[in-house]
Parts: sequence; structure tokens; C-alpha cells
Amino acid sequence: MKKKTRKSVKRKRGILKIIGLGILGLFGLFLLFIGSVNLGLWGSIPSKKELSNFQYQMASEVYTADSVLIGKYYLYDRQPVAYSDFPEVLKQALISIEDERFYEHDGVDLRSLIRVGFKTVLLGDNSSGGGSTLTQQLAKNLYPRKERNKTNIVVDKVKEMIIAKRLENIFTKDQILTNYLNTVSFGDNTFGIESAALKFFNTQTKDLNATQASTLVGMLKATYGYNPRIFPEKSLGRRNLVLRAMYNNNFISEEQVTQFSQEKLQLDYREFDYNAGIAPYFREEVRKEMLRWIAEQNDDTDYNIYTSGLKIYTTLNYKMQKLAEEVMTEHMTDLQNSFEKSYGSNAPWFKDKKLMEKIAKRTSTYKSLQKSGLSHEQIIDSLSNDKQPRVFNSWDGDKEITATTMDSIQHYTKFLNTGSLAVDPTNGDILVWVGGINFKQYKYDHISQSKRQVGSTFKPIVYTTAVEQGVSPCTYFSAEEIEYDNLKGWSPSNSGTKDEAYLNYSMEEGLSNSINTIAVKVLEQAGIGNVLDMAKSMGIEDKLPNEASIALGTGEIKIIDLAQAYTSYANNGNHIKPYLIKSITNHKDSVLVEFKSELNEKAAFSKETSQIMIEMMKSTINDGTASRLRSTYGLKNDIAGKTGTTQNNKDAWFVALTPKLVHITWVGLDQHEIGFSNTSIGQGANAALPLFGLWMQELNKDKDFDKFTKTSFEKPSASVLESLNCDPVKRDGFFKRLFKNPNKKKNKKFNG
Repeated sequence: MKKKTRKSVKRKRGILKIIGLGILGLFGLFLLFIGSVNLGLWGSIPSKKELSNFQYQMASEVYTADSVLIGKYYLYDRQPVAYSDFPEVLKQALISIEDERFYEHDGVDLRSLIRVGFKTVLLGDNSSGGGSTLTQQLAKNLYPRKERNKTNIVVDKVKEMIIAKRLENIFTKDQILTNYLNTVSFGDNTFGIESAALKFFNTQTKDLNATQASTLVGMLKATYGYNPRIFPEKSLGRRNLVLRAMYNNNFISEEQVTQFSQEKLQLDYREFDYNAGIAPYFREEVRKEMLRWIAEQNDDTDYNIYTSGLKIYTTLNYKMQKLAEEVMTEHMTDLQNSFEKSYGSNAPWFKDKKLMEKIAKRTSTYKSLQKSGLSHEQIIDSLSNDKQPRVFNSWDGDKEITATTMDSIQHYTKFLNTGSLAVDPTNGDILVWVGGINFKQYKYDHISQSKRQVGSTFKPIVYTTAVEQGVSPCTYFSAEEIEYDNLKGWSPSNSGTKDEAYLNYSMEEGLSNSINTIAVKVLEQAGIGNVLDMAKSMGIEDKLPNEASIALGTGEIKIIDLAQAYTSYANNGNHIKPYLIKSITNHKDSVLVEFKSELNEKAAFSKETSQIMIEMMKSTINDGTASRLRSTYGLKNDIAGKTGTTQNNKDAWFVALTPKLVHITWVGLDQHEIGFSNTSIGQGANAALPLFGLWMQELNKDKDFDKFTKTSFEKPSASVLESLNCDPVKRDGFFKRLFKNPNKKKNKKFNG
């Protein structure tokens, strides 16, 4: 019996010895595994030197002149902030829910790992958490896992522990907390607490309160599942759990937990989306300008607009821009309805199949099918039968309908578009930039890219040239139509009655009423070559047609270039170049470069001519084609200006000029083949002028804009007033009328 007992004890000892040796062996293998990971056999691990010098990829930020953040350029939406910007409630919330022993461990919390291992592995309790410290999470943020298989997860966990230990040796706890909060993901390509605070609450990190901080910290467990915008109820529950954890860690009282938990989730969500938000066309132009500036740098700075965290301070006025966009939506919605009604069932997008096919040829879909070898007929057939669910944008809201590609082309062809620009002529600051009606659908910028015939908005340049050439403002010109023999019988006409043939207008009256026949006759007096030189001296660099029709604005000019020309009138003949970036700083706010615009050194025309032209263009507002600014919109501001409408009602223009503003608006269709159905709806005074009238009404209500709205032009000199002191209209005498046939055009040669 004793012998059996001894054998049994011996056997048990042998088994225990084997188990012990097995455990030691496994432990040895584990140590060897850790050693191999540490040596980089499973992939490199950053050294202490690398960890000491790591750099965030930071979003570059775009600010308005009044310091409102309106956009970002980024690969990762991250805006690092300093430890001093973290409110106590944020740090308390983070430590309470993510790493209670943060200030006690050295990067790896063995107690937490044992707890997690026991509860998760032995008891199957998945609520025990992951056991990773904030330092380990920082390691994962800095060096994201590349593969997700089980073997790599173990390797990655060990790597993160090693990196965490190294981080703790390099940085203080406060620095680790700072780096963690600046790198952690909040989902939706948003990284770092500052970007998250701005996105979800439209506030900076330093201003986060307890409920906001606990909401954002609560997201870290599952950035999608606890996203307060997508799942508000789940987010609210998670927020309250964080608040309870803060109480358990003695950071807040029971009363505060109750108070904060009862607060509603109040988001002020702002997505810094490339396609959305305020001033998207402006932001895109700033991006292009920044890329040009970066390309010009010849030093070793190696700036990157998407990763260097640059801060770009622009000239844009946030409130003005916001009002301009609101006004644009209001006016263009009404105008679009009137435009479609005016055509009715005879609209070209319904009736003109050849035109729709012509427009289809410009699409990438058509070109792709053409490359595949399909004929035109086959392509059109394909585009006319590929029915599928599509989202159609409209002023009444987006609608999902089943439609073909040709249906889509037909739908978007009919939309009027616009460009609206406001510049301060005293310094060149671009205050407002509305490049189109919808950046997501229409990327084409009608301010910097589009060149359209400018119509009668060019006439002031013709008249300016004539005055500068010595033509008296009180010179009278007959409104009679002329057929110019040496211009292939070209015969510009007016929209008035035949009785106009008996009338002779002063230059002021001819301009204010935009009489075409007089503009051509003024051009004869000024000389085409002189007018082209004047346009160039006023800042219009584009080549203009060396033809008599230029008097009627057949030249194609960008809005921004036309604005530059009109700044000449506010500066006694010296134009100033509009610009959009004031300064650029690095992420630490050190100024890298500053910009400003200067008046052109050489005046295009004299101060006296400037005053004469302003007085003439005031008449356009007070009594001429833009008089509805007074009658309809009730504007009492000191305003000069000019309306414009091009041939076949393709383009509607309005230019407004005040001592502190040059405002230009254009309205038309991107498809040049289609114009307004009639002059009544398509003239500049109806289609373009309201964009200024409605906007100026809003500016007049706000005292913040007094420096723009409560200004007056300099009083003209006595000689200027005397030069304009004449009757606006003279009628032909009896005998001249007797021998003049208003129905018959006079023939002569153009001599300009």
C-alpha cells in the first residue's frame, strides 16, 4: 500500500514538474517572442529618437478677415492644441473612462491587464475593457496597425507596449496626454480634440464644458456607434456613463452628475466639407493660390497645404459672404421659376433634341463610350435608355427619381447660374465671392474661370476714353440708327421706339439709359485703339476684339478683371488688383508671409474724368436703367453703376460702385446656346441687379457695415459740375424732323 502511495506521489511530482517545465518553457518562449519583437524581427519599431521627433499631419485652416474658420485642407482633419488649452473636465473625463491609473503606471498597466485577462478569458466578461493604457493607445495612433489577422494583433499589442514604455521615458504625462488628444480619431476623418470640438459643437477645445467633453470622450470607445449626430440616444447614454465614471473618480459631485445627465444633447455640427459650407468657390481659389505660393518657395521649408498645419488668413468678410449667399438663394430661386415659366413647353431643353445631343457630347460619359467604338447614334440611344435612380438637385430640394443620363443632361441644362463679387476698391480686399449656385454640382467658377461678353457694363470704359480724349460730357449724339457700310452693313439698334431717331442725348443721358446707337458714336469719337489701351490701363489684360461692336460689350472678360477695372473710378484713375490672402502663418502662428495690394502707379485717366464718370453712373442709378435700386429696393446710399445685357439675352450684368465697394453680378446659363426668353426677364436690371439690391438692403440694417454703407463720393469740382450742366435731351428741330425718315436707317462709314 505504501509502495503504491509512493509511486502515486512520484507520478504527481513528475506531472507537476512537466507542467512547471512547460510553463517555464512557454514563459521562455514568450520572453523570446517579446525579445524578437523588440529586435524588430516582426517589423521595425521606432527608436526613442524617432519618437522624440514625430510630427503630426496637420490640416491647414482658412480664416476670414473677421477670424472665422471657414475651411480646411487636409489628408487627416487634425488641428493640434497645447496642453494649456485642455479644460480640466476634458482631462478628468478621459482619464476616468479610459485609463484610471494613468498617472500611476509606466505605460503598461499590468494590474489592468491581469484584470482584463481574468475577466475576459476565464469569466467571459467582455465589458471589462481592452486593458490598453492611454500611452498604448497613443502608440497605436502614431503607428496604426496595418493587418488584422490574429497573429499580427498579438505582435501589434506587444509593439504598442514597447513603444508605450519608450514614450513614457521620453515624455511627461502631460505631454503624453497632449499627444494623445491631438492624434486620436473621432471618426469621419476627424483627428484630434480641436477638430472634433469644432465639428460637433462649433467651439474650441478650451471652451468645452463638462457635457460636451464627456460626449466627445465617450465617442472614443466606438467612433461610429457613439457618434452623436448619427446615434444621439446611444451617445447620450455613453456620455452619462462617462459622467458617472468622473463621479466614481471623485472629479465631480453626485449633484453635478444628476445635473449634467439631465442636459439635452445640443450639437452645433459643422462639417468642413470641400463641397459644402460657406464660400466653397472662394476656398477653392484660395487653395489654388496656396499651391502657387508653395511652388514658388525656393528654401527648404517643404510646406504642404494638406499636412503642414498652415493658417491662411483671407480678405473675405464672413457676415457679408453669408448674406450674399442667402440673397443669392432667394433671388435665384425666384428667377429660376420665372425663367422656366417664360419658356413653358417650348423650352429648348424640351424641344431642341439636337442641342441636347450637342451638350451630351461634352460629357465624360459620352467621350468614354465614343472611345469604346460606339457611333453617335448608339451612344445617344444608350444615354437615353440607361434608367437608374438618380438624385436631382433643385432649388426646392433634392429629389431621387428614376431617370436616364439624357434626362439628367436635360435637367441640369436649364439651370441659371451666377457669379457675384464684392471688392473694397481702397485696398483690393475681396469681401464676397459667390462663384456659382452650387459648388457640389457646378465646380466651374464664374468669377475666376468664366469669360463672358460683358454687354453695356463696358460702355463706361468707352465713355471714359472719350472724355479723356477731350470730348465734352455735354456733347450731344443722335439716337438715330446707322448702317455702317464699311462694317458689312452692321447696324446697332436700340430697344426704344422709332421716335428716338429725332432725339439727341448728352453723354450722361446716353450712358444712364444705355443707348446702343450713342455708345457706338461715342466710340467713334474716342477711337477703338484708344479704348483698347484704356481697358488695358484699367487692368483688363484679356485680348479684346478690335471691332466697333466692342462699344456694346462684345468682349469677353472675367468678373474679377472687370471688378479691377471699375476700382479705377473709386481711386481717381488708378486701379487696384483684387486679392484674397492677407497672410499665412505656421501652426504656431509665426507669420510666414503677408500680402497687400497697391494702387497701380500710373493712372489710366485723370481725377476730373473720374468724377465726371461717377456722376454719369450715378444718373444710371437715380434716373436710368438701374433706377429700381431706388424705387423697388429703397436704397438711399451714394451709388453709381451700370447695367448690362448681351445679345439674345445670353448674359445679365450689374455693376455697383460706392466709395468703399465695387460689386459685380452676372447671371446666365453655362450653355452659351441658351439665353433668356425675353429682355424683360433677362435684362441686367431684372436678373442681376437684385443680387446687389437685396444684399445692400441687408448691409444697411447692420451698423457693423456702416463704413461701407454710410459713405459718400467726394464732391465733384466746380469745373466738373459745370461740364455736366446741360439739358439731358434735345429734340431735332421741325425742319430736320420733316426731312428725316425714322423708319429708314442712315448709311455712313464707321470712322473710329
